[in-house]
Parts: sequence; C-alpha cells; structure tokens
Amino acid sequence: MTLFHHADLFEGVADALPDRVAVICDGESLTFGELDKKANRLGHALIGLGVKPGDHLGMQLYNGIEYVTALVAAMKIRAVPVNVNYRYVEAELSYLYGDSEIVALLFDTEFDARVAAVAPQAEKLAHLVAVGGATAVPGAHEYDALLAAASDGRGFGPRTEDDLYVIYTGGTTGMPKGVMWRTKDILFAFANPTYPAPETPQGWIDHAAASGPLVMMAVAPLMHGAAQMAQWIGWWMGATMVFVRKFEADGVWRAIEREKVNSLTITGDAMAIPMADALETNTYDLSNLFAYVSTGAILTGAVAARLGALMPNVMIMDRFGSTESGSTAQAMPGSSPEKGLKFAPDVPDIAVLDDDLQPVKPGSGSIGQVARTGYIPVGYYGDAEKTAKTFPEVDGRRWLLTGDLATVEEDGTIAVYGRGSQMINTGGEKVYPEEVEAVLKGHPGVFDAVVTGIPDDRFGSRVAAVVQLRDAGTSEADLDAHCRSLLSGYKVPRTYAFVPEMRRSPAGKADYRWAKETAQNV
Repeated sequence: MTLFHHADLFEGVADALPDRVAVICDGESLTFGELDKKANRLGHALIGLGVKPGDHLGMQLYNGIEYVTALVAAMKIRAVPVNVNYRYVEAELSYLYGDSEIVALLFDTEFDARVAAVAPQAEKLAHLVAVGGATAVPGAHEYDALLAAASDGRGFGPRTEDDLYVIYTGGTTGMPKGVMWRTKDILFAFANPTYPAPETPQGWIDHAAASGPLVMMAVAPLMHGAAQMAQWIGWWMGATMVFVRKFEADGVWRAIEREKVNSLTITGDAMAIPMADALETNTYDLSNLFAYVSTGAILTGAVAARLGALMPNVMIMDRFGSTESGSTAQAMPGSSPEKGLKFAPDVPDIAVLDDDLQPVKPGSGSIGQVARTGYIPVGYYGDAEKTAKTFPEVDGRRWLLTGDLATVEEDGTIAVYGRGSQMINTGGEKVYPEEVEAVLKGHPGVFDAVVTGIPDDRFGSRVAAVVQLRDAGTSEADLDAHCRSLLSGYKVPRTYAFVPEMRRSPAGKADYRWAKETAQNV
C-alpha cells in the first residue's frame, strides 16, 4: 500500500515518469528512473554500514546531485535526514553533531579539515562518507566507491507515516534546534497551495504523472528547509528541479536561461538584490520564466518593484511561512514591509491567538501571535521544554505558535508586524543575539555586550553589537577576529557601538530598543 511518505511518493513518480529529468545541477542531470536507482544504491550502502531505521543521517554538502540523492535515500531506508549548515565553524559543528545525534555523515571533501577535527568528538557519529573524491578524514568512505558496490534495486522494508523528517533551524539559545515532522504532516503542510492537495497518496502520484513538463529552480542551498521543500513540491508536480552548487547571481540567471526554467524560489533581499543587479548589467533569455517566488526572508517592496520593472512578464510573489509552520500564506497585492505586510492564509488552520491563546477577533485591532493547527510538527528534537512552549494544547487541539506578532483584518487577512523575539534575519539566515553576546563576552577585553539587528539595504538586517569594554585597548578588529573564530561569518557583527555603560533593566535584562537606536546612530 502506498503511503503519504516521501519515499513511496517518489518511487511512484519514478515509475510513472522514468525518463523525465528529475534534477539538474551545474550541467549534471538524472532522470527520475536514474535518480531512483542511485538513491537505492546509496540506501543499500548506508544499510551496509549499519544505518538503521530512525537513525539520523547528516548532510554537510553544497548543492548537488549527491545532496538530492541523499535526501531520497534517507527516506527510502527510513533514516532521518539532518541538514548541516556548511558555514558552521568547529564549535558550531560540535554542537550540531551532538545535538542531532547523527550516526552517519555525508560531507563534501572541501570540509575535510572541519570534519576531521569535530567528528571524533561526536559520541554517536560512527560512519563518514566523503563526496568529491579522495579524502583526508581518517576512516571515511569515498562516496563513489561505496555506491559502485551496492545494488540499484529497491527491496527496502515497509515504511510508516510516522517516520520522521527533521530540519534544523535556529533555537532559543542561538544554536539550532531540530524541527521534527511526521512524513504525512510535512507533506500536507508544504503542499503546493495553487491546487487542492489530493486526498490519497496515489492521487499525488497521478497528479505528477499527468502534469506536463515543468522546470522549477530552488536558488537557496539545500541545507535550508526552503530549498528541500521546494524540491519535493516540484516533484509532486512532475517537475524537473534545477540547482546551482553555490549562489552567484549571474550563474543563477545563466542556469535559468540554459535550462529554460519556468518558476524559481529565492530567500528574500539577500538573493533578490544581486539578481536584480545582474539583470541590469547583463542580458538573459528569460522567455520561459513566469514566476519568481520569495520565501523564508523579507522581500522589501522596493526590491520587488525593481524586479517587476526588470521582468514585466514575470509574477513576483512573496510567501509567508517557516520551518515549523509550513507554507502558510501569500502576500496581498501592494503589501510590503515598508507599507505593512498583509497575508492571505492558504488554509483555514491559520489563526492569530491572543495572550490567552484565543483567536483574535477580525477587525478588533488586537495583536496576537500567528498560529497554525492541523498539520504541524511533532516538536523539537531533544527539547521537551521548547516543544511544550511552542506547541501548546488548547481545548484538545495542538497549536504552533510562530512568534510572529500580527492582527486580523475584517476581511480575514493577517497583518504581520514582526517577530515576537529578538531574532535577527539577515539574508535568510537566523541569528540569535544571545549566542553572539556570549561569544563577545568571552573576549577578555569585553565587560558586557548586547546584540541587535539594524536595517541593511541588501540583507534586510545586519548584526550590530553594542559593547562596553573592560580593556580600552580592545579594538573592533580584535572582536571581529575573536567572533570569526567561533561563529559563522553571517553571525559576526558588522557594526559596533562602544558605550561607557550598558543600559539594562533592574533584573539585568537587556534594553534591545535602546541598543538598536544606539547601533543605528554609529
């Protein structure tokens, strides 16, 4: 019996469309039939290494055929895919390897040094697979050799709709947390909102099989949930998915031109601005492109308008959603961060709840928190406290509290004001102030630090630090070097404001409003 399960649905699509191209990345491609066989090989190879159903499989990879194959293979053998941010430095990787409890890791050989340094510290990490040729990591298997010795047939055990899919995203301490989804829930939560989701698994396969050739592109890295979900969504439409190994605006446009892409997804201004710059300086054949969709980060009105002027025949769309909430709403025409964001919910399971977790009355002007029920995650991996706080039960129904502050207009649209926390979204990457503050305060020359986000023309927000020094001889360059040794580059403050005394509440809490104003006046 076919289930609401990524592996079952993919195998059904592969059987129905074996000769249609499933994936293209930088000129390399596989049909659905070829990808199915390659994923089977990887699945059998992983089983041979000792990977079992429920084990966590890490993927520290750039975009490529190998990443796509690994996602399919993990689902086939009921392993749990875990995305590893390839920007992470050793301290961050040590946390993630341990927190996610990965037992196996696929990694690009570019990351040999980091993997070699951190993998021995990960208690459960027993199997390493290097992608890209010879590796210097002790004990690691070479990907191509491993697959060459494995069977390309299926022959895997039965699956369940309770099998898990985990996507790591930012957590309250600044380090990422694994969002746990049941396969059926994540399929429906991220279903394409442009048509009703079929009621049976076979219906999903039939829909893909009946679809004409369509070429879609996910511009973001597959280490982000947005790109992974775009991949599956595309396949359930029978589409060919296009990726580029690394983001570079001209390279993206060349791929769109070369592969005749019809629809693409990006993550906000950080990608949209350089892509608009490239459109103004180069010429591309975009005659096949009809939809340009942003999700997962702010797309400002000015940038959207700029893209619209450069591509008058292409729909520019802004989507609202998250790793926890799925695809939830579409920005209303004329809506923008500058004018006020207004979204039309995709499904009736979206609401705005007040402090008592009761629905905000439309048109009341009351502010609450955007919430979703129905198809929502199981919770956060290994964090019962955060799970209970984020997924409360109200009158017998579980809700997800997104942390987005909003109100409901009389017509049912949702006006979103911003995050309820101090999270900084810089170019689609989540930065939590507490993590950066802790790193700064670990420098011997720093007495106190508060980190906030301030506006940035390209990235939406940039990280800024207000610092009270212990040693007046400590320079901005000293702090930059210190942070870069412990944090990914996107988390490192780009603006510093040095103050003689930090402003905090009597309870010791930071005054983030004051910090933001101080940083903006530098």
